[in-house]
Amino acid sequence: MRYPDLGLNDYLLSVILGVIEGITEFLPVSSSAHLRICEALFGIDLGDGYWKMFTIAIQLGAILVLPIFFWNRIVRFLMTFPRGSQGDRTALSHPVTLVVLAFLCTAAPSYLLTKVIGKNLENLVLMGSALIGGGLVMWAVDAIYGGYHKGIDEPEAAHEIEKMGTGRAIWIGLWQVLSAVIPGTSRSMITISSGQVAGLSRTAALEFSFLLSIPTMAVATGYDLLRSLKPHHGEGNAIGATHIDPHGWLLLGIGFIVSFIVAFGVVAWFMEWVRTRGFTPFAIYRIVAGAAVVVWALRLAH
Repeated sequence: MRYPDLGLNDYLLSVILGVIEGITEFLPVSSSAHLRICEALFGIDLGDGYWKMFTIAIQLGAILVLPIFFWNRIVRFLMTFPRGSQGDRTALSHPVTLVVLAFLCTAAPSYLLTKVIGKNLENLVLMGSALIGGGLVMWAVDAIYGGYHKGIDEPEAAHEIEKMGTGRAIWIGLWQVLSAVIPGTSRSMITISSGQVAGLSRTAALEFSFLLSIPTMAVATGYDLLRSLKPHHGEGNAIGATHIDPHGWLLLGIGFIVSFIVAFGVVAWFMEWVRTRGFTPFAIYRIVAGAAVVVWALRLAH
C-alpha cells in the first residue's frame, strides 16, 4: 500500500476525498471526473489497488444515503406493487418496475462496453470536454423544459413518477449509458436532462434520478469491488482485505463516514434547491471547470 507524498496528512487527505465524493456524487457535475482529477492533483497512483479500494469505499458511503433518505418513498412504492397507489398500474407500469427497466437498459450496454469505459477513465481532456458539453446540454434543456411544473413538491413528484410509462424509463436508462462510457458526463446530469426532455418536472426528474441511482450505483460499485479484489489478466493490481494494514482501514473508515455525512446533506439541500431554482448554476460550473481541466491537461501533455 502506497500513500502519496504530498506533505498532506493522510487523515486530511481521506477527509478531503470523502468531502469531494459526498458533494459531487448526486449533483449533476460528475463525481468520477472530480475524484480522478483531484487524485491526479494529489499524486495518487490510480492503478494502485488500495486507492481503487478507497474510491470504492467512499462511493459506498454516498450510495448508502439514498435508501435511508428515500426509505418512506421506497417502502410505499413496494407496498403498492403491482397496482399502484391509485389502483391503475400493472406489474409492467409500476414505478418499481420502471426503475428496474431503466437500470437494465443502462447495465446491459455498459457491461458490453466495459473495455471502452476502462480506456476512457484516465483521459483528462475527455473528462473536461464532457463537463463542458454536459453543461451546455443541461443549460439548454433546463431553459427549454424547466418551466414545466418547476416548483412541485415531493408528493406531486412521486405521483408524477407513478404515472410514468415504460417508454420514458427506457429512454432515461439508455441515455444513462453515456455517463458510463464517457467520464465527466455525469449520471445525474444525464438522467435529469433526459427526464426533463421526456416531460418530467425538475423535481420528478431529480427524484427518479435518485431512485435509479440505488440499483445502478450499487451494482456498478459492487462490480468495481470484485474487479479490484480479483482483476482479470492485464488489469491493475488487486488488493484483498488481508493486504490492508490498520492505518489503511482507518483511512477507509474516515473517507466512508465523511462521504456519507456530506452526501446526506447534499441530497437534502439539492431536493429543496430544485423545487424553487433550476440547474443553470451547475451548468455554468461544469463549463468553467471543464475548460480549466482541458487547459490543464493539454499543458501536462506538453
